[in-house]
Amino acid sequence: MAELCVNIDHVATVRQARRTWEPDPAWAAVEAQLGGAAGITFHLREDRRHMQDDDLGRLKDVVTVRLNMEMAATEEMVEIAVGLQPQMAMLVPEGRQEITTEGGLDVIARQAELKPLLARLGDAGIPVSAFIDACPAQIQAAAECGFGVCELHTGPYAEAFHEHARNIGHPLVSAELEKIRDCTRTVLDLGMSCNAGHGLNYANVTAIASIPGLSELHIGHSIVSRSIFVGIREATRDMLRCMATPPSS
Repeated sequence: MAELCVNIDHVATVRQARRTWEPDPAWAAVEAQLGGAAGITFHLREDRRHMQDDDLGRLKDVVTVRLNMEMAATEEMVEIAVGLQPQMAMLVPEGRQEITTEGGLDVIARQAELKPLLARLGDAGIPVSAFIDACPAQIQAAAECGFGVCELHTGPYAEAFHEHARNIGHPLVSAELEKIRDCTRTVLDLGMSCNAGHGLNYANVTAIASIPGLSELHIGHSIVSRSIFVGIREATRDMLRCMATPPSS
């Protein structure tokens, strides 16, 4: 079964609503680890809308599992990542007006600018993942560019699942799920590791978690949402239980 990496960004979102010191995303990371998370994921955005630079050192101090840094493909973020030394740097697209990441990184169009950034991160001993749409051409470009990991964008699957009354057997839901299955095989066949994430929640995660070959699922918003009622530790445990549930036929 894929391992769970908990994204703690939206704990910082709540804090930044008041520009105060609580809730503390570093403490959320501790609680997620106690709940069984195999990794902690955070996204330091260029506009610093949630995680702040001061959070990074405290996360490094308290995270004893894998620390995964989501980041834009920029010189500034590469410099920060090299200084922090996370266990994984995940390159994602960013848009100032978007509420959350709206699509995968266009590796095909950006290979020339991505290659030197990958080289710098690689020279610093940091593995690099590309957050991409479930598209064979983007996967091929990621392999050619030198990425060691692809994270498949599960947002279209999650949206289809929600729009069609959580019916996993609906043709449009099945098509999105099959696309992720096929692309997982393509990533592995090209010698890269495969992760997945975006829009995954307690209702839709089981079918994704059961896909052979996926190494990690990166899930944040739904876990932070549930934590309002049960706490981060129990919300993490609940997600792990959902991931371990056999998919219905």
